[in-house]
Amino acid sequence: QVQLVESGGGSVQTGGSLRLSCAASGYTSSPYYMGWFRQAPGKERGAVAAMHLRARVAYYADSVKGRFTISQDNAKNTLYLQMNSLKPEDTAIYYCATALRPVISWSSPNYYDNWGQGTQVTVSS
Repeated sequence: QVQLVESGGGSVQTGGSLRLSCAASGYTSSPYYMGWFRQAPGKERGAVAAMHLRARVAYYADSVKGRFTISQDNAKNTLYLQMNSLKPEDTAIYYCATALRPVISWSSPNYYDNWGQGTQVTVSS
């Protein structure tokens, strides 16, 4: 059974940093993509960043480029999201997700098959 477990969320002030982790288990074959999405109250779930695990290519939403860095440790089956220069608008529940097949759009949640339970990130001004 596939399982994704996020950790690392918390509360920080504007300009602070957090590192999210997503531990993956139960896969019989390597996913094509692992990514981070977020959902703020009253808003739709949106893409933050993703990595094509086989090509080792990273993708970012424009709103986080230059501030967030996605990385993945194969040996630990863990995905990370380093978040720097955090802003109040980054406040959301952050979800880890995996896509088991090639996708047309890395940023569309519809292409992702498995999701974690989410971790809350709160940035205060």
